[in-house]
Amino acid sequence: MGFFDTLGVKCVNELAIREKRVFLRTDFNFPVDENGNIADLERINKAIPTIKHILEHNARLIIASHFGRPESEKDVQYTLEPFAAKLAEILEQDIYFFEDCCGMGAMQMVRDLKPGQILVLENLRFNSEEKKGSSAFARELAKMCDVYINDAFGVSHRKDTSIAVLPRFVDTKGASFAVKQEVDELSKFLGLEHGSGLGIMLGGSNTTDKIGLIRPMLDMADKIILGGPLAYTFMAAQGISVGATPVDEEKIPLAKEILKSAKVRKVEIVLPVDHVVAETVNSTEPAVCKSESFPEGMSAFDIGPETVELFAQKIAECRHLFWSGPMGVYEKPQFSVGSLKLAQKISALPIHKVAGGGDTEEMLGKTEFAKNFDYVFTCGTAALEFLKNGGMIPGLEALKD
Repeated sequence: MGFFDTLGVKCVNELAIREKRVFLRTDFNFPVDENGNIADLERINKAIPTIKHILEHNARLIIASHFGRPESEKDVQYTLEPFAAKLAEILEQDIYFFEDCCGMGAMQMVRDLKPGQILVLENLRFNSEEKKGSSAFARELAKMCDVYINDAFGVSHRKDTSIAVLPRFVDTKGASFAVKQEVDELSKFLGLEHGSGLGIMLGGSNTTDKIGLIRPMLDMADKIILGGPLAYTFMAAQGISVGATPVDEEKIPLAKEILKSAKVRKVEIVLPVDHVVAETVNSTEPAVCKSESFPEGMSAFDIGPETVELFAQKIAECRHLFWSGPMGVYEKPQFSVGSLKLAQKISALPIHKVAGGGDTEEMLGKTEFAKNFDYVFTCGTAALEFLKNGGMIPGLEALKD
């Protein structure tokens, strides 16, 4: 029996869904390019087996998701209509789209659905109640379905209405094939304690969430390797000048506390020793500098070659690696070299290694290195929350019988 089974959560193939109305909460929060085109189809691809399973059982499928962080209702740049069109193209079948995610119009669209048909609802975050964990909004959504399936592990650490509240109003509920696989892969890290050879490498732009997750990881990890904005907050906490590189000033006291705790627990915190710097992220002629000679007025946008070697050496000393977040601004070719060279070196190591997070997944997906990782997750912060809480996160808790 795997960890997923011990959770008391059923997978979609264990549920009675034939000819039922199935609400599939997906994570179609895709990266898009500057023209609004979908830049990565991985999240759709991971949802396809579950979608096909539901359709094979002649169910009526209602798909809902969030996309971006709209600041107002009906913010057209965050509409899910293009994703509905892309899904129709992939599945080679017509898909209905409705301009709202609940209400009488949405209910009528659901009533009109025939077995085997799909309705995609508009962005859940166009409704302000989605982020509030609203029981009233959950009841509205629950009226549309007989079965609830969570296919959005990447936001299952949140208490959003459609993730943590809606399942409690639906009798038949469970997880998608993709969520089950991600839980099974992540559970391999559960139970690891200091001394087990676990390395955790964190980068990316989401410093606020990740820095708060480092402290509980001190009981699990032997090495915590930091890149990106996180690293510079920790360097600033050590009194190291980082030029004009943005630092989360409010988190410096927490960083100092983590550094002290790590020393007591004999957990090695590894920071960059050289950096690729420039005046702005659009600069095309970056330079490399050492930590002890960081130039004033310059900002770091990638790790330097010595840091790549250092990080690879430290990871080679581990038996397990969890990597979340690129080491630099990988979207810019001039600042992607460090992350890509490090990925290449890690991919050749004979250790248990997984990578997580939308940016990390997108970056690795453009290389041949991804196939050498044991698993690549679509989520980063959710996976870290899962590990921190021993597998108990709101989206999974809500699926229990």
